[in-house]
Amino acid sequence: METVIMDGRTLNTGAEAAVKNPIVLARMAMEHISCSVRSLVSREKTPTNVEPAIIVHGGAVAFPGDKKEKALEGTKEAAFKGYRMLIDGRSALDAVQAAICVLENNPTFDAGTGSPLTSEGNIEMDAVIMDGRTLNTGAVAAVKNVKNPIVLARMVMDHTDHCLLVGQGANQFADEEGVPRIPKENLITEENRKKFKDSFGKALTTDFSTRGHDTVGAVAIDRNGNIAFGTSTGGITNKRPGRVGDSPIAGIGGYADNNVGGISCTGHGESITRVALAYDIISLMKYTNKCTQEAADYALDQMDMKLRNAKNNFGAGVIGIGKDGNPVYSFRTEQMAWAWAKDWKLHNGVNPGENNTYTIKTDANGEYKLNKDE
Repeated sequence: METVIMDGRTLNTGAEAAVKNPIVLARMAMEHISCSVRSLVSREKTPTNVEPAIIVHGGAVAFPGDKKEKALEGTKEAAFKGYRMLIDGRSALDAVQAAICVLENNPTFDAGTGSPLTSEGNIEMDAVIMDGRTLNTGAVAAVKNVKNPIVLARMVMDHTDHCLLVGQGANQFADEEGVPRIPKENLITEENRKKFKDSFGKALTTDFSTRGHDTVGAVAIDRNGNIAFGTSTGGITNKRPGRVGDSPIAGIGGYADNNVGGISCTGHGESITRVALAYDIISLMKYTNKCTQEAADYALDQMDMKLRNAKNNFGAGVIGIGKDGNPVYSFRTEQMAWAWAKDWKLHNGVNPGENNTYTIKTDANGEYKLNKDE
């Protein structure tokens, strides 16, 4: 059984799955811990010969030391990978999945390899992917021993009638699909071992309040005008086992609809969940005719205002592409790693106002190359 309960005064919410007396436990989750789960899940013909584009993020976070440069390089690599696929005629779904795999494989980010440890010293990961043409979505939560959770989320979408599989059920499905299990040690970095040791016994939000959260995500539009989004995360250091934030929930951690656009969120999962951030932005675009940038900016400002008195509100960031094909980003944290590519140009940055630009060209062998603009 699954149950959710929500307080309209504070926007606090709690949920549970697969236990007896579910509404009681959901209320306890809302009132006694900083964790929450919530799930949401007219087609028109899409245009053809659309200029493809992709945007990725590497988390709304304050990157310490040399991690800023690593985050810049990692998001650039991911956007470049996805864009090459798009200009070669691949689908938005394929480009999003491939870009997120690049980010999951990069230990700089809190997803896949580099995921933080739970309070019990384990790795539990969440991921989601969504097709804006059909509204089909697939997601996994609290999955263990999988190198690329976004690949498993795609399998949920393509090979089951469900939208979300969690915990043991997600791992059982991975076994059925022939996804190799890997030791958790392969996913743990020395940095995260130290972070776990330093935060052991402290409040869940201690690390987040000082540093942030490097969830990864991507949104893309392909030549056929189809839009897709994906998000992947390992969660927060020292989180309770079974904690699931916003990332794998369609409508909260992201959303995609060809008739409107696509969004991927990053930041404090509990805060994002309380305002259903992704669908809030989509609704502003759909019903108020705000462009993607206006909707993202407005929703983040409203989130800060609404949650001023909520427990543990640490802000968020978003990336998006509207049906017009224009990539945008917005964040209310100290930094956010982002990169986007369109019209044979790639842009990336971390700090507010930062915008590094590159030109994409083909060499004599037909290979795609990036040249930094002067």
